[in-house]
Amino acid sequence: MIDLPVINPGTEPIKRKKPEWLRVKLPTGQTYRKVRNIVDEHKLHTICESGNCPNMGECWGAGTATFMILGNVCTRSCSFCAVATGKPTELDLDEPRRVAEAVQLMGVKHCVLTSVNRDELKDGGAFVWAETIRQIRMLSPQTTLETLIPDFKAKWENLYTVLAERPEVVSHNMETVSRLYRLVRPQAKYSRSLEQIQRTKAEGLRTKSGFMVGLGETSDEVFQLMDDLLQHGCEVLTIGQYLQPTKFHLEVATFVHPDTFSMYKEAGLAKGFKYVESAPLVRSSYHAEKHLF
Repeated sequence: MIDLPVINPGTEPIKRKKPEWLRVKLPTGQTYRKVRNIVDEHKLHTICESGNCPNMGECWGAGTATFMILGNVCTRSCSFCAVATGKPTELDLDEPRRVAEAVQLMGVKHCVLTSVNRDELKDGGAFVWAETIRQIRMLSPQTTLETLIPDFKAKWENLYTVLAERPEVVSHNMETVSRLYRLVRPQAKYSRSLEQIQRTKAEGLRTKSGFMVGLGETSDEVFQLMDDLLQHGCEVLTIGQYLQPTKFHLEVATFVHPDTFSMYKEAGLAKGFKYVESAPLVRSSYHAEKHLF
């Protein structure tokens, strides 16, 4: 087993140089610029930008992007996430139409949607979620959809509003192991996220989740998380390296070697996941089109 060091927030920050396997190319190319222009012209948000995704150049260069709906200000303050935290000032009910038009213009074959948490809304943003799916299907009926959704604070009627639209893949990220939840996701609950996945699976939909390593977890905790996900009906899994977005976020405890990611992938497939993406630069929507199987 490979044990990773436990985070101790009371210690002085340790400066760690990124290893060679975490280097990425700057985004360039004609297709990248086309996607950039469409996103800007339609005044849209993408998790690619808001989340500082290292794969933005690759994905945008291939003509794909993960759209982030319900604005770009999140009501939660997860200590790993680069998305801005605060009190959202508006609810843009025209956003679903603009997202759908962008998807049509880009000719997206498989569209990934995610959102900030909107805990201040009674429905948690479920209406906008459902309407965005409907608008995309109206303009691009051949486009398949993956929805990376929040936990809706266990107000399950809001979850079912989204599930009723029957997206091809429904994803909800665990993000980390149980022991680190209070540190990493202080406004979330490990058991609640597992229950959401279980409820989604019970509706007959394809289920997916993802988490980060390098936060101080042990390999045994990673394997336990895998087992918990499988027991609650998760079919697809993504595992990637945590990267500190700013000095105000959690320090990286360990840069996990690619060989360990390969080991986690083999273990996940052996345990029963239908598909596992596991590598340092993997993020939840990376190669999402492959998860349709």
